[in-house]
Amino acid sequence: MRLKFRHLLLSLACSAALSAHAQEPPARPIDIPAGSLAGALDALSRQSGTQVVYPADQLRGVETGGVQGTLTSDQALDRLLAGSGFAARRGESGAVVIVRSDAAAPAPAPRAQAEPAPAAPAAQAEEPPAVLETLQVTGSRIPRTQIEGPAPITVVTAADIKAGGFVSVPDVLASLTQNGGETQSQQSAGGADFSPGAQQVDLRALGPNHTLVLVNGRRIADFPLPFGGRSNFTDISSLPLGMIDRIEVLTGSASAIYGSDAISGVVNLILKREADGTTIDYRYGQTERGDGASHRLNISGGLGKGNFNVVAGLEYRAQDPIWGFQRRQQDSSFDAPNPSRYGYPPRNFLITDWWDDYIDPGEDTCAALSGLNEGTMQHAYRRNYGYYCGSDRAVAYRTMVSERDGVNLFASMGYDMANGMRWFADVQAGRHEVSLFRAPRSWSLMTPDGIEWDYFYNQNTDQLEYWQRQFTVEEMGGLGTGMVNTVQKTFGVTTGFTGTIGSDWDYEAALSHSQYRARISWPQIVASAANDLFLGPLLGYDGDGYPIYDADYSRMYTPLTRAEYDSIFARTTYNPESETQNLSFTLTNASLFEMAGGSAGFAATAELGRQSYDLKPDPLATEYYYYSWKDSDGAGSRNRWALAGEMRLPVLETLNLSVAGRYDQYRFAGRDPGKFTWSAGMEWRPLDSLLVRGSYGTAFRAPDLHYVFTGPGNDETSVVDYYRCDTEEAGENYDDCSYGDEGIIRSRVGNRDLEPETSDSWTAGMVWSPTSWLDLSLDYFSIDMRNQVQDLRANDVMQRERDCRLGINGQSPSSATCADVLGRVTRTPSGAIYGVHVNPINIAREQTSGVDFSANLRMETRLGDFGLSGAYTWVREHDIQEYPDEPVVDMFAVNSGFDIPRSKASLRLSWQRNGWSAAIQGRRLGSLPNGWSYDEVWEEGDPGPKIGATYRYNATVGFQFNDHSQISLAVVNLMDKAPPHDPTYTSYPYYDISWFDTEGRSFYLQYTHKFGGEPL
Repeated sequence: MRLKFRHLLLSLACSAALSAHAQEPPARPIDIPAGSLAGALDALSRQSGTQVVYPADQLRGVETGGVQGTLTSDQALDRLLAGSGFAARRGESGAVVIVRSDAAAPAPAPRAQAEPAPAAPAAQAEEPPAVLETLQVTGSRIPRTQIEGPAPITVVTAADIKAGGFVSVPDVLASLTQNGGETQSQQSAGGADFSPGAQQVDLRALGPNHTLVLVNGRRIADFPLPFGGRSNFTDISSLPLGMIDRIEVLTGSASAIYGSDAISGVVNLILKREADGTTIDYRYGQTERGDGASHRLNISGGLGKGNFNVVAGLEYRAQDPIWGFQRRQQDSSFDAPNPSRYGYPPRNFLITDWWDDYIDPGEDTCAALSGLNEGTMQHAYRRNYGYYCGSDRAVAYRTMVSERDGVNLFASMGYDMANGMRWFADVQAGRHEVSLFRAPRSWSLMTPDGIEWDYFYNQNTDQLEYWQRQFTVEEMGGLGTGMVNTVQKTFGVTTGFTGTIGSDWDYEAALSHSQYRARISWPQIVASAANDLFLGPLLGYDGDGYPIYDADYSRMYTPLTRAEYDSIFARTTYNPESETQNLSFTLTNASLFEMAGGSAGFAATAELGRQSYDLKPDPLATEYYYYSWKDSDGAGSRNRWALAGEMRLPVLETLNLSVAGRYDQYRFAGRDPGKFTWSAGMEWRPLDSLLVRGSYGTAFRAPDLHYVFTGPGNDETSVVDYYRCDTEEAGENYDDCSYGDEGIIRSRVGNRDLEPETSDSWTAGMVWSPTSWLDLSLDYFSIDMRNQVQDLRANDVMQRERDCRLGINGQSPSSATCADVLGRVTRTPSGAIYGVHVNPINIAREQTSGVDFSANLRMETRLGDFGLSGAYTWVREHDIQEYPDEPVVDMFAVNSGFDIPRSKASLRLSWQRNGWSAAIQGRRLGSLPNGWSYDEVWEEGDPGPKIGATYRYNATVGFQFNDHSQISLAVVNLMDKAPPHDPTYTSYPYYDISWFDTEGRSFYLQYTHKFGGEPL
């Protein structure tokens, strides 16, 4: 088969080779971005303690490429001044004076790679030149002379992470104001069922699958099970926080640079690439209540021998679980708002008649069971239904924080060859064991056709009945039996060569492979074995088709022995895996030709790639074997190629333009969809202190593999039967309607005819730095996504079914939309809802727009150095239209069914003096819909419909004993804030778990020590 080449823009870096001085003061870490030379000299003065004096008027408009590394002040000065037309002279007082160089030509535009330095004096001839480390800039593949570009980029450094008191990668990314989507928390029941132990990032609330996550600029394999059983995504839960040097976040369409997936943005986690000596870093944490203990140990080091160098690191992480019953706010069903109405205990032992009236077991029967679930079983009552035996503690048998134990390894190595070529390789590997508790297992009669809520004719009582059991801790033999256990194994390797062709062209040839293997085991009840244990043998069927059993009530109300429980208990184990491979070749030229503003840069890339996944489920799980569980299989792959190009054009000294174009083609399921995407950007600097910028880009996303290749499968959920509520109980609140919580079978199958998603995105804004101690940025963003792929929501289908049947809300029973909707709903001959089909489709449109604002203030005083940094995101609109002939839904509107905030903000105040440091990080989450608005049942007079903005604070304090050791203490949730009270959130744990938890105030003590090498 003929192979075509694809163009992928890979991140490249600015590098410069400059001469070093022979004798200088001690070296220290220097990190100064590209920009104005005056601002860079101010930064050097602060970082090195060197007094620098310069003529401000003469330096106006002069730029520098920046400097980064462990350097002396003289070395850093040389690199900052290279090619600028200025030189450093040290005065008698020790201050450095910047003067015009006698031999200097007029200052040229900065170059990504400096011209060779003049020959050094003989006394310095033997000292090798110092070379800056390559610096990757997310958002462009061309070496850049400006840290800020046409599109806004947020950078979170390792120092920011430590000062903010963040304890995991999901915690860091959740703090980003641009991360506004509802994702699965560790408390999520759906997360436990579909992707246990995994967590996601969702930029611009467009879905986790629309955010591209990179590690060191490379794609990594998806979590092998799909998000919510539907779409593929990148798991960020096990990424090593202690190994991160910085995180760069580019929001908006970036397909022209990175290809498919980058519709809402790119998150690039860059691991540490430098190490001299060995650094050991240990952190211990626990909550104020004494539980949830955690440990994190990082060891990193590096060595070089001749032309070979390697940097390696290890991170070990352990986390104890936190259970729902360990928090007073959620340790009982009586914690529900209005407990007399909603706080009834779960129905551990329940028998109903045909009319769904509970058959009272009697107080004595429940009293005989009172020792179960740690003595909380009782004779309980549910309004409008009747009496049963239930435990208020049963709801709290689930984990809030998962148990975790794992290790990550990382190594980066390289070898410089004599011809200027360099071999490089990055290797990452991880193994994590994650355990969580979803809920105690349950049982009711499930017939071989999968109906799990069926009635049966009880020959013993001569009536139709429904039986339900939720098993207790004592019957299970402890909570450990019910844990969902996951073993995650990740591995990634990238290797290749870099070098120069001729004098102007740099190249990189790279091959990368990433894989994610998992072993996931869920506790289950074998349906047929449980049927036999509780009901006895099947005796046949009555005239109406109901199964006949001779079932004695004593069998229902007698606790199971451990042997009996084991006879109906089993584990279903999956071994899912996913892989991604990529072969690329990139050429760059930082000075393709000269323009009025400097040298034009160019990059071109060809790429070949392959992606695959295989769920590898337990074969019995794809049948009606386990109670309340019939899963789908799924496996598939796709190949792709791409060709791309990018140019940066300095039209004037104050005006830079950039343009990029890319063509991608995918091959899967007998199809070969392709798409050309492009982007353009503008940077205008009318003043040295002001950048005006803008960008526009198109993007596309090939359908998720699981959307395409998933096999037929069912799961269980509940819906409101809007049609029966409106026709049989008109005027009744849906929450009180008899059909307001109907269990259904939700069926699903992949769609091989899905089209790629497409989008347009643009930004416009400005960055203003009026002084060296203040900078501000303001950017407007807009993303318009079309043909978005997602599953229909079962509750939405039920609403539309009602509208189509009744011909209301603009629906016509004869329309194509109604024909599709009515075909998705299955009802029994009696009219009861049975199932809903919700396969993935290309919906019409989703769009969002808003504003990002950030500010940074730095002040040096006698009391110490102070810093204040803040960010704010306000979303002007976020609309979705699921069908072309349906109205647009405002996702912020009351009863929209969406759970996203309109605004998020963060603010950090920091201080440093004489080895001491302290910071306080505050986060504000804007208002969210209350429970009834989310469920789309809120009415005038109800509480809400929103819960107000919430605030959380972290605080840190640290002390550096000497150049090689330091200690710090972080307090997370400083004010011990609980989730906001929502009187309408009537389901456990009675608050919005997508955004809140009851972990409470936590403490983390961290000690860092470095053996050998430069200072910390």
